[in-house]
Amino acid sequence: MPAQKKSKTSTDASRKLKTTAPTAASAKGKEEDLTQSVALSETRLSASAELEPVDLDADLTKLDLAACRVELEHVQRHIALLEQELGLDAISSLTKNGEKLDDLYEIESFEVPKHCVPIRTDVRSFDWKKLASAAQFDVITMDPPWQLASATPTRGVALGYSQLPNRDIQDIPIPLLQQEGAGFLFIWVINSRYAFALEMMENWGYELVDDIAWVKSTVNRRLAKGHGYYLQHAKETCLVGRRKGSTAVVHGDIGSDVIFAQRRGQSQKPEEIYHLVEKLVPNGRYLEIFSRRNNLRNYWVSIGME
Repeated sequence: MPAQKKSKTSTDASRKLKTTAPTAASAKGKEEDLTQSVALSETRLSASAELEPVDLDADLTKLDLAACRVELEHVQRHIALLEQELGLDAISSLTKNGEKLDDLYEIESFEVPKHCVPIRTDVRSFDWKKLASAAQFDVITMDPPWQLASATPTRGVALGYSQLPNRDIQDIPIPLLQQEGAGFLFIWVINSRYAFALEMMENWGYELVDDIAWVKSTVNRRLAKGHGYYLQHAKETCLVGRRKGSTAVVHGDIGSDVIFAQRRGQSQKPEEIYHLVEKLVPNGRYLEIFSRRNNLRNYWVSIGME
């Protein structure tokens, strides 16, 4: 019996030895990794200190070919060091081993419509007079980035775009872009700016002739309720104005004033609104202000920062 007990104790000790041995090796390995990491960081800091900063104001046109090559190599060393600091050198080594960048990143492709005129600019500094001298538009649509009434008006909603105060929006010279006595204006409004939008339309010389309600739906064709201050919002409103004194003949009764369409990306409006505009004034000149990339269309001039 004592012999058997001794054997069991010996076995337990052996097991304990086997389990503790890898732990020690693992700790040693972690220590070595930490040492290598610190050494690599010190090497990069040293390399960064040795490199002279790139002179961004240098006039390369005054350098000869040899000097240009030296300057290019200097810039390339800075780029290589930056890639190391960001860990991009590891990605480069992976791609050299046959792994494609497509496997590491999801690359979004986008193609601008062939007959679209996109103008990326800040509306506050854009030369509207120059545009007006080049073209007069039959229809202008705009989806202003209205400044919301309070810091947390819609509890839990993060805005993915910059907002503009009312003054910057009303300073856009809309009448300059349409012939006197002709033209339509479509303005998307939020509840807190409804009255101001009507006043702004009046000051520009337009009268309200209609409005369009976009009722938002989910992919399952259910009502897409969003956040709101008092009630949950499930629709957006677009005011339709016509320049005062207009005698132009239009194609009336062309569609419903209610659009029931799926909710898309943040602030992205339904495509049906463009179909209505193009039916109301066929073969016209169309301008969209505060346009976004996903709204670019053939035969439209699109102006905006996004």
